[in-house]
Amino acid sequence: MPFSVLAQAAPPSKQQKKLPEAPGKLPKVGPDRAKGLDFLFGALKVAPDEASAKHVEARIWALWMQTPSDTTALLMMRAKAAMDAQQMDVALKLLDAVVKLRPDYVEGWNRRATLYYLQNDYNHSLQDIEQVLVREPRHFGALAGLGMIMQDLGDEKRALDAFRKALAVNPHLDKVPELVKTLTEKVEGRDI
Repeated sequence: MPFSVLAQAAPPSKQQKKLPEAPGKLPKVGPDRAKGLDFLFGALKVAPDEASAKHVEARIWALWMQTPSDTTALLMMRAKAAMDAQQMDVALKLLDAVVKLRPDYVEGWNRRATLYYLQNDYNHSLQDIEQVLVREPRHFGALAGLGMIMQDLGDEKRALDAFRKALAVNPHLDKVPELVKTLTEKVEGRDI
């Protein structure tokens, strides 16, 4: 389960020659972004059903992906394309540029943490997850990623803690409730 949910665009057909929208058409991050996130996190916790929760979750990811920098947006698109093409070295160089250019941009750190995780470079992934959580403590993707790494490293107590924090923020995460149940039994034992 990756740390970020990325929309998989269908490959363009060979007849379709329409150029992509210019990065300048991307929505700009407004001063009320934090207020919007606060509202969405509240809505996520009380979502009446799975479909509503997934819609709110998608809006949160969209806000996290927004950047006022066209350069950063372009680098992120190219990094995603490189990752999709399994060109991890290229993606890493692009993401290094993103975090250097915009160290305040949460998704640059999160995407790079995901890349490091996919390469089994847990040390670097954990460092980037820490940067994500410093900037956005409610980042349920990074919290779930932290849980996955801790579980892989055999630290089930810390994995359980991270998964519980992720669920406290987003109770609708896929697979995480089952992981919490399994780890709770292992770490805390079963109720009699």
